[in-house]
Amino acid sequence: MTELIERLQRLVGVAHVLVAAEDQAPYLHDWLGKYHGATLAVVRPGSTDGVAAVMEACAAARVAVVPQGGHTSLSGGATPDASGRAIVLSLSRMNRIRAVDPVGQTIVVDAGIVLARVQDAAREAGLFFPLSLGSEGSCTVGGNLAANAGGVAVLRYGVMRELTLGLEVVLPDGRIWDGLRALRKDNTGYALRDLFIGSEGTLGVITGAVLKLFPRPTARATAFVAVADAAAALNLLRLSRARCGDRLTAFEFLTSATLEMILRQMPDIRLPFAALPEAAVLIELSDIGEEAALTARLETTLAAAMTEGLASDAVVAQDGTQAKAFWRVRESVSEALVREGRALKHDISVPVAEIADFVTVMDAAVGAALTGIRPMVFGHLGDGNLHYNLMRPLDMSEDEFYRYGPRITRLVHDEITRRRGSISAEHGIGQLRTAEMPLCKPPLELELMLQLKRTLDPHGLMNPGKLLPGG
Repeated sequence: MTELIERLQRLVGVAHVLVAAEDQAPYLHDWLGKYHGATLAVVRPGSTDGVAAVMEACAAARVAVVPQGGHTSLSGGATPDASGRAIVLSLSRMNRIRAVDPVGQTIVVDAGIVLARVQDAAREAGLFFPLSLGSEGSCTVGGNLAANAGGVAVLRYGVMRELTLGLEVVLPDGRIWDGLRALRKDNTGYALRDLFIGSEGTLGVITGAVLKLFPRPTARATAFVAVADAAAALNLLRLSRARCGDRLTAFEFLTSATLEMILRQMPDIRLPFAALPEAAVLIELSDIGEEAALTARLETTLAAAMTEGLASDAVVAQDGTQAKAFWRVRESVSEALVREGRALKHDISVPVAEIADFVTVMDAAVGAALTGIRPMVFGHLGDGNLHYNLMRPLDMSEDEFYRYGPRITRLVHDEITRRRGSISAEHGIGQLRTAEMPLCKPPLELELMLQLKRTLDPHGLMNPGKLLPGG
């Protein structure tokens, strides 16, 4: 492969084709350290034309390509396999804001730009880009698009697919599809954009995007609410929607066990309740107007919830500092989980109305399968996305616990499939859940996906081993 490496060096520059082991190392493992791979080279083009040239060269040599953005995948979607036969294509140099349109409320960006920079650019234009993730300081727009990222504001603004108007994509053979159209309405055939969003780099390389911007909220109101269980939380969601409409921006759910774990592992965190509740909901409203009026609306809603017996306690943040303290509880879950130990993680979604029943049925099922197993349940209740994580029994070693992993995960995924839900709501399939796809997708649906893959990538060079079995 010396000839290919030399060609790539001519195309993008010797400094941007990394072949030394120490230079490649940061690109060869996932964010959680679960997956490790090898590569012929890490190639870092600085433009769409550069990406196209690299893709054309790799296609001619029949060498696979693994696109990589901010390297924050939780499913190993951007980590090469151990064969060392693929090229890692890093978009880290493609980090430009190409244009901001305050009238049309759009922003055009390179795919390698970090999400936080898009948020900042929108703010500087007096507008707002709503995608918000724990990794927003390092994840990139290309990765957000490839995984169809969600986050905490999906309830109001939707997932990445709904925040995107147009794409620029380099196909596996090096051709460039210029779909960078900032149109809100375009009824001229198939929505090619939607094929690439959520495709996890298996159909082409996203190099640019036109994203929607929104009026910047001038008022926010945040509350932490103690509830009895997920059923009470769903009723509170119903009431909040009825009284607050689309001002309801976030509705995050945490069980008592999850809150207790956070307090145990993060000693500086405090809950605003006198006693640990059975469950809690973090509610945020946002609007354009006076904050006092928005806070009053939230307080009235919570008073009604208390009257109806949907909540046992509620604390409304009195200022931005207290609101940040409330959000820190929710944002600390991931770190607390890491400190607690290895977990069986399930990023799932079911119809919103079925969440409470799912949690009840699933807790009983996994408890029967393994005595002492500890469900840690939290997530975006308003859009049906839960993180159903399971910790080992306290008297069991992690190695022994992980031997139960396939059986426990099968129980969870079978229940999800029975409810016509999804085994990956926002983290992607990657290499983590590829083998599960035939078990949870109808055969015709999977067949259509594979046909699309073979049409666009006939030689199977795009991110092999990810998303689709045999793809």
